[in-house]
Amino acid sequence: MNPVDHDEGTPVSVKIRERIKAARKRFNANDNIADFIAPGELELLLDEVEEKMKAVLDSLVIDAEHDHNTDDTARRVAKMYIKEVFQGRYVKGPNITEFPNAEHLNELMIVGPITVRSACSHHFCPIMGKIWIGVLPNEHTNVIGLSKYARLAEWVMSRPQIQEEAVVQLADLIQQKTQPDGLAIVMEATHFCMGWRGVKDVDSKMINSVMRGSFLKDPNLRREFLSLIPQRG
Repeated sequence: MNPVDHDEGTPVSVKIRERIKAARKRFNANDNIADFIAPGELELLLDEVEEKMKAVLDSLVIDAEHDHNTDDTARRVAKMYIKEVFQGRYVKGPNITEFPNAEHLNELMIVGPITVRSACSHHFCPIMGKIWIGVLPNEHTNVIGLSKYARLAEWVMSRPQIQEEAVVQLADLIQQKTQPDGLAIVMEATHFCMGWRGVKDVDSKMINSVMRGSFLKDPNLRREFLSLIPQRG
């Protein structure tokens, strides 16, 4: 990809969007688009989002020019979206070192609870929760470090998400990298779009799961995994 051309005058978001469309790829809220962002463009995108956030504040009739509490809010929000809570859209996945299963491990392994933070793609309200991952390896399975599961989860969740889709995305990613006999993921989360707005129910949580391979076929393995997850709540 060519370096950034600062003289074209075309908004950087338009350039990125055109590249994605030319490649016939999707750019939904929970997609990663890092392959289409040229060096230096992320900072330009941050500047562009800042300017548009200023327009949002203006339309909300907030005098950010004179209000000391909001005079830098547009910049802070832009930085938060691009470099923090939605970073998983704009940066490539974490480097994951994979090792052969030299000892031919084939027993159930569970990682969790992994704390995850995301945002609902309907209202951009926070989703805060925990994930448990169960893996049943085989002799051909690639082994990755325990912390790498957390890094993969953070990368997937740091995008505007729907919980049901996020868990499937994470399962697909782990399946691709490790090729286990079985994979199970359970996620429990609080959705601020329910507690902060709408019905304003602060106690409800959503729990969903994905079962692959042996966990789907073997009810005893599935029960073992679920019984070993510490009491949620």
